[in-house]
Amino acid sequence: MNKWTHLDEKGKINMVDITEKPVSYRKAVARGEIKIKKQTTQAISENQIEKGNVLATARIAAIEAIKNTPNQIPLCHNIPITDTEIGFNVKKKKIEVKTTVKTTSKTGVEMEALNGLTTALLTIWDMVKSREKDKDGQYPHTKIDDIKVLEKVKKTKNDA
Repeated sequence: MNKWTHLDEKGKINMVDITEKPVSYRKAVARGEIKIKKQTTQAISENQIEKGNVLATARIAAIEAIKNTPNQIPLCHNIPITDTEIGFNVKKKKIEVKTTVKTTSKTGVEMEALNGLTTALLTIWDMVKSREKDKDGQYPHTKIDDIKVLEKVKKTKNDA
């Protein structure tokens, strides 16, 4: 038996065969944060960022990334996304982001949740980078951190 899930008997890379797996309810929740200056979080809260509404833009970017995960991560299956939730918690010197992705499919949505999360964080950085740069054009205070999957759920009809 081949011990590698993405290699066939000849060593050729393939997607995992999920043909025989049953469809089940799947959910993944991912979380991460971007550390930024206090003045930047205040400007975001007051909708004073020159590029526009940071959190609305990050939400749209996250949803688009979730839907396009198979186009960005090799060997991910194209699965139907049945629901997403993108949450933001603006604190004094950081913004916490949480993505929740649901499907009824044969495989999980962890990569979709992580892809949406990291895209939201990168979008926030892009939209506030002019405020985060120091006099030398560097980002000494800006940092994306603590990215993780908080929850993974799989329920089959027998689990109900």
